[in-house]
Amino acid sequence: MAKRDYYDVLGIAKGANADEIKKAYRTKAKELHPDRNADNPNAEAQFKEANEAYDCLKDADKKAAYDRYGHAAFEGGMGGGGRPGGGFGNQQGDFASAFSDVFDDLFGDFMGGRGNGGRQRAVRGADLRYNLRVSLEEAYGGLQKTINVPTSIKCTGCEGSGAEGGAEPTSCPTCSGLGKVRAQQGFFTVERTCPTCSGLGQIIKNPCKSCGGQGRVQRDRSLSVNIPKGVETGTRIRLSGEGEAGMRGGPSGDLYIFIEVANHAIFEREGTNLFCRVPVSMTAAALGGDIEVPTIDGGRSKVKIPAGSQSGRQMRLRAKGMPALRGGGEGDMFIELAVETPVNLTSRQKELLKEFEDLSEENNPESSTFFRSVKNFWDSMKG
Repeated sequence: MAKRDYYDVLGIAKGANADEIKKAYRTKAKELHPDRNADNPNAEAQFKEANEAYDCLKDADKKAAYDRYGHAAFEGGMGGGGRPGGGFGNQQGDFASAFSDVFDDLFGDFMGGRGNGGRQRAVRGADLRYNLRVSLEEAYGGLQKTINVPTSIKCTGCEGSGAEGGAEPTSCPTCSGLGKVRAQQGFFTVERTCPTCSGLGQIIKNPCKSCGGQGRVQRDRSLSVNIPKGVETGTRIRLSGEGEAGMRGGPSGDLYIFIEVANHAIFEREGTNLFCRVPVSMTAAALGGDIEVPTIDGGRSKVKIPAGSQSGRQMRLRAKGMPALRGGGEGDMFIELAVETPVNLTSRQKELLKEFEDLSEENNPESSTFFRSVKNFWDSMKG
């Protein structure tokens, strides 16, 4: 059976340029792939035919010979592209070569592309995390704090190149500098990271003795960190370029400082507001008066307790809370009263309290209301 014209196989006109040929083959390859045509017994043959056409027309020399002599250019040794024995005898190998180009074109963005061959002359350093615990007072006022971070820094012996004396790396002989090697599996060509250079595309013949060819060494580094006012637990501070040094002169990563604000013995924080639970005596709550309470800035504030105050009563001190992290003023401080019942009473104190109890029947409105409601409840149950 006579071979079809390669241009007809791909559905293009004679004289089509390289881009038009590749585009037409991509369309045919997807349309005729055997995996997508299980019910078509001719799909594999048509697929190979399209591959054969593309393998010829994608090569400028073969295309020129074909345009001049047709299929005869590759039979009997005629033309520059022929093979002993005639035709395209190694169709599977040719397919792998041809489809590899299309595979790169289709999936190159996911595999690293062919524009730079996957080469990575330098590798960016890893980002680092440092957990920093500060007190509530430090979170209120902000501070400069020095921290020690174990990290990788650029090797001074080779200036980060990884080569002794700062010599330039050479192209990897295994992958020819691409950083990838190809293995043929049936119809497909699979790319893998080069095992010799680990994908870098380069090797160092004489590694630096200080860093072993990495271009960086492990050291503890002291850094001064500015902790702004108003930080909360979970606040993240980014220090650009203060992470691990890159490999072979690559850029450094970043350092992320995560803040944890310690619990306080007096104050409880909710956002920018502070809460302070203040115990007061039973008599002070009953008679009222003034008390002094601490503030987060180390000062004192006088608070007036109204006569007859109950436990849980709150009073607000405006702008005595925490500052907002990015400006916007300060929160408030809330004082919560905790009326304290006296313990370890003397006999005389007990007598006085008993006498007070007998005289204060009308001074406990909440108790009177509660027990009146209880009595009505019991009476209703009886009914």
